[in-house]
Amino acid sequence: MSNTSQILPQETLPEVKAPWLKSYDEEVPAHLNYSAKTMEEALEDTARRHGDLIAYDYMGSHCTYRELVEKVHQCARALKAMGIREGDRVTICMPNCPQTLIMFYAVNLVGAVSNMVHPLSAESEIAFYLRDSASVAAITLDQFYPKFARIRRVVDLPNLIVTSAADELSAPVRAGYYIKEGHKIKPIPKRANVLQWKDFLRRGDYIDIYKVSRHADDPAVILYSGGTTGTTKGILLTNLNFNALGAQIIATNPFFRPGDKMLAIMPMFHGFGLGVSIHSMMWGGGRCILIPRFTPETYADLLRKYRPNLIAGVPSLFEALLRVKKMEGVDLSCLKGVFSGGDSLSVELKKRLDAFLEDHGAAVQVREGYGTTECVTASCLTPMHQAREGSIGLPFPDMYYKIVKVGTEEEVPYGQEGEICISGPTVMREYVNHPEETADTLRVHADGRTWVHTGDLGLMDADGFVYFRQRIKRMIVTNGYNVYPSQLENVLDGHEYVQISCVIGVPDPIKIQRVKAFVVLKPGYQPTEACRQALLAHCRKHIAKYAIPSEIEFRQELPKTLVGKVAYRKLEEEEAARREAEEKDIPQEETT
Repeated sequence: MSNTSQILPQETLPEVKAPWLKSYDEEVPAHLNYSAKTMEEALEDTARRHGDLIAYDYMGSHCTYRELVEKVHQCARALKAMGIREGDRVTICMPNCPQTLIMFYAVNLVGAVSNMVHPLSAESEIAFYLRDSASVAAITLDQFYPKFARIRRVVDLPNLIVTSAADELSAPVRAGYYIKEGHKIKPIPKRANVLQWKDFLRRGDYIDIYKVSRHADDPAVILYSGGTTGTTKGILLTNLNFNALGAQIIATNPFFRPGDKMLAIMPMFHGFGLGVSIHSMMWGGGRCILIPRFTPETYADLLRKYRPNLIAGVPSLFEALLRVKKMEGVDLSCLKGVFSGGDSLSVELKKRLDAFLEDHGAAVQVREGYGTTECVTASCLTPMHQAREGSIGLPFPDMYYKIVKVGTEEEVPYGQEGEICISGPTVMREYVNHPEETADTLRVHADGRTWVHTGDLGLMDADGFVYFRQRIKRMIVTNGYNVYPSQLENVLDGHEYVQISCVIGVPDPIKIQRVKAFVVLKPGYQPTEACRQALLAHCRKHIAKYAIPSEIEFRQELPKTLVGKVAYRKLEEEEAARREAEEKDIPQEETT
């Protein structure tokens, strides 16, 4: 029996519909129509429909859709004056602020490709991103200029635009910013080979011809990800990829109305932030509250101040909110949608979050999604009223999921684990400069469709609901048994002592690997031996003997990636370094 969960085009629907086709709200069509326009043209369509609606808020200032389009065209003229041509790559190394948004759509308007980079990346990483993308220009904040000055000594970067967080602020707020933050930033040397934001914009005043005709399938964005191998690669995405995602996000949330507010904290260099929190809102006429930086404590203040209708984040962010005292008394009745993605959301954490939302007046529960940067971001989402424990939901309209035997294209039966494969209009063009890995990840199956082999383990039930297990390469093999860290983490997180956990495999001379757990305790609990034994007893009740951790290490916090995921690879590296140090000490001790 085939387990391909497919949302088919309406004209090809079989007479007897598969059960999952009705699982979403009846307002959600099985098939959507996608235009041949670019992302910037989609933004202009929104401005024509909702020109007076606010497109974004930023530190006390705001901008309507009509004004945003004007700013984008002004920036596009400046890019043309700089010499940016069709197909050029422009690196945007910025947090979530108006200049990031404006530059992103302006690059699209002139037919270039936006290369999205985290501004807190190490110098060597940014140098790699610039070289790998062959960027001819970049924009960054003034506080990161010293980093770029050093990078330009080893990387050819003809054009560098530098802007300040204050450049798009109102005069009163700008003055406050300089008093509080701006004065700490060293001024850029007068002879520096850079263009300041306002000087850059003025260069385009006399440019008339700047718009380049581009199409839906043309490359538009490069996002970076470890991909299916863990090696950082640029993922080349098209206009269609983003516009299709925007249509799918709006369609699967029929409660959405133009003007609804999204608290845009997920960064624009990440598919989740750029695709869901930004472009989908621009596609549908939403209002983006741009947040350049935050902490769990300030996040609570943002919820009070803006009363957003939509919030999206990674599980670790939501977990941190549960411990923030400022959240006491915050009214969340404004929320229409709460979305978790970017990492696996444990069953226990979801239960705690749902209870937390209810206690704070929200009428919604957390909806978990799943996706990969190879498909921009989410391509599967829990329906509003159809949550199934442990499931990541159903595929979006026009997205196809199938589960195959690992290392093959052979589908497995419902309920059997295998590799998750995805097909549909959001599938990437390629990995930049990696043709062999592109061919390995994008495969044309016997059905004629191109499928992304995600490298993730999962299964599908008979109703088409998908269940994520974990990365295939993260699976621990101990004494010949397969142990799935995410399942064990779910057990540990269900204990009353545990705030969050992470499980890894460490080498063992007899078992090949053994299981080690890292645990952060809830406030009020101490990392005693009695606590350790209580957790082990809990594990013995809920998991097989071979999967019980041989070691539990208590931590004050777990390392996180730049987008807030628990960095299990960092823990693996720390363990490897510790073992290497111990091995080096052994002969020294023997000689003494």
